[in-house]
Formats: sequence, structure tokens, C-alpha cells
Amino acid sequence: MPRHLILIPTEPERCLLTPRLAALPPADTAVELCGFGLVAAAARTAQLIAGLRPERVILVGIAGRLDDRLAVGAATLFETVTCHGIGVGSGPAFISAATLGWQQWPGDPGEPASAIGDVLPCAVPFGGDLPRERLLLTVTAAAAGPEDVRLRKAIFPEASAEEMEGFAVALACRLFRIPCTVVRGISNTAGDRDKAHWQIDAPLAAAADLVLRLLGGER
Repeated sequence: MPRHLILIPTEPERCLLTPRLAALPPADTAVELCGFGLVAAAARTAQLIAGLRPERVILVGIAGRLDDRLAVGAATLFETVTCHGIGVGSGPAFISAATLGWQQWPGDPGEPASAIGDVLPCAVPFGGDLPRERLLLTVTAAAAGPEDVRLRKAIFPEASAEEMEGFAVALACRLFRIPCTVVRGISNTAGDRDKAHWQIDAPLAAAADLVLRLLGGER
């Protein structure tokens, strides 16, 4: 069984990441697709963990920055991940599940601490010089323009980037009681749907290099 399960959301991302991750020992590492979006990522992650029984999961891919704290083309780890879009309403009227008093998972019987709300911790190394950000925002639909970004920043002021799989993967890992690390390369400014302004190769290269640094430091 692999020690490390590396998950990548989409096939184009996997095509660019796999050659850069080839230096990792194949006996220790499995690289698999988790699928695009919250539903596919949660289901596929659970399926892969059940079959492979890894010691940890690392999600790698691109994300859009929510402010200029992150540079397009760079990559970073995230200490926590939260979810936007599961609850009631939309836009400025949105109310999250936890605010409504609903846990996304009520917890195992007799273990209230295992309940899952709207925020999950990610596994990041203590100390060191690996870049990290406080909060990643997982969304059900990417920001369509600046107004979406403004609304999301008003609700999640600490969030520095948005993507569509992190919370789902972290939730599946939490249910299986294994650590989850999220590495994202910043491809664009959230809300900018003109892909002529996006970078893909550079942030994925930076994300792969960050994974190699992370796992190299463990061996």
C-alpha cells in the first residue's frame, strides 16, 4: 500500500504534474485523479482511500487568488479549508450550514469531537520555510466576476484563494482519520474568466516542486 496518495482534480492538471512528480518512489506514492468539484472529489477520495489505505493524502492542483497576497504562478500550502455554498440562499443572503446549526457530519456515536462543520484543518509541517496560507475557500461554483469575489471576501476575509475540491477531500480524509495536505498553484485572479490572463504551467510546476520539498523533508 502507498504511504502517500497524491490526488489531482483534472486530467490536464495530471498530464502536467505527473512527469514532475516522477522522482517520488513509486512504491511509496500513488498518483490518482479525484475528479472536478465537491461531489466527485469527495466520492472518489473515499473510494481510493478505502482501496489503497494510504498513510496520508495530498491534493494538488490550481486555484484562483481572492486577493493580491498570493502571486499568480506561485504555490502554497493551506492550514485550513472551508466550504462556501452549502447552506441556505445565495449571494449576500447566503447562510452557511454551521451558522444554521447543522453540522456537515454529526460525528461518530459517542465522539462529538469527530463532528465536521464548515472548516477543517489541513496537515502542514511545523516550522520550516514552506509557504503556507491560513485559509483556502472551496466553492461549489467558481467566482464569475469581481462582485462574487467581493461577497466571498466579506464572508471569509482570511481566505486567500478559491478552488472546488479541497474541503471535499479533507472531509473524506477526516472520516478515514488520515491527514490531508492541500497544495495549490495560483493560476489566476478569481473572477477573471478570460483564460488568456491565466497561467497553468508555472503554478503547477511550483505546486509539484512544493510537494517534492514536502515529501523530501519527510524521508
